[in-house]
Amino acid sequence: MQAVEVKSFLEAKLPNTKVEVEGEGCNFQLNVISDELAALSPVKRQQQVYAHLNPWITDGSIHAVTMKFFSSTAWAERT
Repeated sequence: MQAVEVKSFLEAKLPNTKVEVEGEGCNFQLNVISDELAALSPVKRQQQVYAHLNPWITDGSIHAVTMKFFSSTAWAERT
C-alpha cells in the first residue's frame, strides 16, 4: 500500500477534505484537514476515517494508522 493510494482514496470518500499522508507499507500517519470533521468530537472524527479504511485494515493492507485533525484555519496557521 502506498501513501498516495490512501490519500486519493480518502479525499474521494471525504468531501471537502484534504489528507496529507506519511508512511508506507502498512503504517501511516494522517493529517486530515477538514472544517466539517474538525467540528466533530475526536471519536466521531476517527470513526469517519476508519469507516473507509476498515476493509484495508481487515485484510492486513493497513496495520497502523495515526491521525491528527485540523480545521483549514488551524492547518494554515501551523507553519
